Amino acid sequence: MIRKASLKDLNEIKKLTEACAEALQQQNIYQWNEDYPSREKLENDINREELFVYEHKNRIIAIIVLTPKMDKVYQNISWLTETGNNLYVHRLATHPDFWGQRYARKMMDFAEYFAKTENFISIRLDTFSQNKRNQKFYEARAYQKLGDVYFPHKNDQPFHCYELVL
Repeated sequence: MIRKASLKDLNEIKKLTEACAEALQQQNIYQWNEDYPSREKLENDINREELFVYEHKNRIIAIIVLTPKMDKVYQNISWLTETGNNLYVHRLATHPDFWGQRYARKMMDFAEYFAKTENFISIRLDTFSQNKRNQKFYEARAYQKLGDVYFPHKNDQPFHCYELVL
């Protein structure tokens, strides 16, 4: 079941992101670290009602943030659509115990359905340049790679920006 997260979910969500960071680092993918995503950032996502969880048998196994707010770092990207009515995806994560079981796909199916029903014109996101699996995942879903942004607090490598026109 996919639902909006509540503050009572915060500890479990933070543990999920920490497990993801550790599992990615074991694959030499330094996309997330001890500072990102922070507990405060996740709490803000919940308070803005933008963080969704996939709950199965009373366990949160995947998360996604869906927001209409564009981060300033994206301003120099040549997007396919006009900026103003776009949905941004952040912090898509599946607990490593469930990797390979299509939960990320289910979360993106939900994001795309949500965007269409809320009349957004596109979905925009970024993914770490060293995470080839994620790039293939989005490209297989017809997202177009448009340019790079940098998040120095995460890593010195670029993050590729993608957009799907709805």
